[in-house]
Amino acid sequence: MLDVRCQSLARLYASKRGQSGSTRPISKKTPVWCKYQSEEIEALVAKLAKEDNKPSMIGMILRDRYSVPLARPLLGKKITQVLNSSDYKLKIPEDLDALIKTAEAMKKHHEKNKKDYSTKRALNLIESKVHRLSKYYKSRGLIPPDWNYKSVVASVR
Repeated sequence: MLDVRCQSLARLYASKRGQSGSTRPISKKTPVWCKYQSEEIEALVAKLAKEDNKPSMIGMILRDRYSVPLARPLLGKKITQVLNSSDYKLKIPEDLDALIKTAEAMKKHHEKNKKDYSTKRALNLIESKVHRLSKYYKSRGLIPPDWNYKSVVASVR
């Protein structure tokens, strides 16, 4: 049996380790070739948030377009903390939002394909991840305590 406390959400139902988008820089110190100051990066983050980009997408855009290897050492805080201090606070965290969108897409698929039992099981697993993650975010105060996810599995059964 898997020890849930030691496993991340990526490995809870599979033996995989998740996906990695890119290799992180070796040193967390600001490189000498990086020409941006923290105020300029905060302005870029605000501009990119205005264009409805998620925090992870903002980090990738900073890396690819503006050659900022890591925003955190330059800013002294995470991109989500910069967004929370400005007017672009997220309603729910990005990973929880992605899981909810995946569950909705699976529900639409299951409504068209009633005999697809593997999708039904995958939907069940994703919804359990949503419930666990929402419980964690409620305990941390990132979502309101009265926030509730309407289960899709209950309507599928």
